[in-house]
Order: sequence, then C-alpha cells, then structure tokens
Amino acid sequence: MSITPTIAIHLAAALAATALGPVALWARLGRKTHPRLHRAAGYAWVTLMVATAVSALFIRGDQGPRLAGFGPIHLLIPLTLGMLVLSFRSLLRGNIQGHRKTMQGVYVGACVVAGVFTLLPQRFLGHWLWTQLGLM
Repeated sequence: MSITPTIAIHLAAALAATALGPVALWARLGRKTHPRLHRAAGYAWVTLMVATAVSALFIRGDQGPRLAGFGPIHLLIPLTLGMLVLSFRSLLRGNIQGHRKTMQGVYVGACVVAGVFTLLPQRFLGHWLWTQLGLM
C-alpha cells in the first residue's frame, strides 16, 4: 500500500487533530479560561475529526479480518461521529460536564488510542515508521 491522496488527507487531519486537541481542552482549564480560543480550537478540532472519520471510509486494507474491505478499526468511524454529535447535544442542553467528558473521551479514544494502534508494526504507518528508524 502506498500513500494515496485519501491516506494523506486522513493522516494530515488526524495528526493536526491530535496536536490541536490539547489546545481546545487546555483553554477551559483553571481559573483563567480562554473561551474564544476554546471555541475556535474546538470547532477546528471537530472539523479535523470529521475529516479524519470521513476519509477513513475510503481507506481499505487487506490484512486481518475484513467485511467488504472494512476492518475492526473502521468501527471507530460511527463511534467518533456519534460521540461528536452527543457532545454538541450535551452542550445545547447546557450539560457542560457531559460535553467536557465526551470531548475528552473522544480525544483519548480517537486520537491517542487509535494513534497508538496505528503505530503497530503490521499497520501501514507503523511499518513505515519502524522501517525508517531501522527497527524492522
């Protein structure tokens, strides 16, 4: 598998979301909050997460169990999109704590945990990275 435009879009959006997520989360911590930064970084982060999830629909693999080209990691697509909707629903209902916990969960699950699994040696990006570092 090579880096196609779809994989490049997916990778760029995922990396940008992983980097931007802590900014959005940090902007609402502590005594001095930054609501404009939080809102701007939050909307940008959500846009990047939607781009990541939608682009993943067009990435198919041939390793591991597959159903119509989709593997178990593709289950994160509806989960991520659903949690983003749930988070905004909480926000619209004034449930700030629910919004906060949902967004933190989406960041950890979709950016951190999925990112770690992406670096496994049998995955495309993991194989490339470990080969470049001379560890494979």
